[in-house]
Amino acid sequence: MTFLHCTQSSSHPRWDGSDTLVGKETRMRRNRGVLAGVSILGIFALSLLPTQAISATATATFAVSASIVAGCGITASPLAFGAYTGVQADAESSLSVNCTNTTAYSVGLGAGTSGGTATARQMSGTPAGILFYALYSDVTRAINWGDTGGTGLITGTGSGSAQVIPVYGRIVAGQLSPPGTYADTMTATVTF
Repeated sequence: MTFLHCTQSSSHPRWDGSDTLVGKETRMRRNRGVLAGVSILGIFALSLLPTQAISATATATFAVSASIVAGCGITASPLAFGAYTGVQADAESSLSVNCTNTTAYSVGLGAGTSGGTATARQMSGTPAGILFYALYSDVTRAINWGDTGGTGLITGTGSGSAQVIPVYGRIVAGQLSPPGTYADTMTATVTF
């Protein structure tokens, strides 16, 4: 049997009789192995973390616009004096004006359809006859409610909701009209 005898120089790692290599090169190999193991464990650990889906987005802009046109509407309730017996008769009605918010308006009452004027309104009767009456903008019945373009108009500013405006009527005493039914048709106009 032949035995080989090996010698090693100081530049190579040497065997110390155990299973461990000694020397700088051995430590480096050992460190590389540890680092490789740590790296593998790190990658494995990171793969266990929840991941978010990666998405892409794109954007666009667009203009949004609107306009509000000033507007008004008006409705009216009938004015009924009832039976006139020759004494002063007062009655009350109302208008409802609905204008867009901040819109200035004025309301006039016409002369009627029975041949009167804005200052001397009249109802025509059947049989033929005339019964004079007046319309006022105040409860004391001192301010005659005029027609558009005249005096005594009611003015206001719209709120976007209906605004109720009272109309005060009066038939003066002492009219000697014949018995019958008297009527007139009034036009209320809102100007804005």
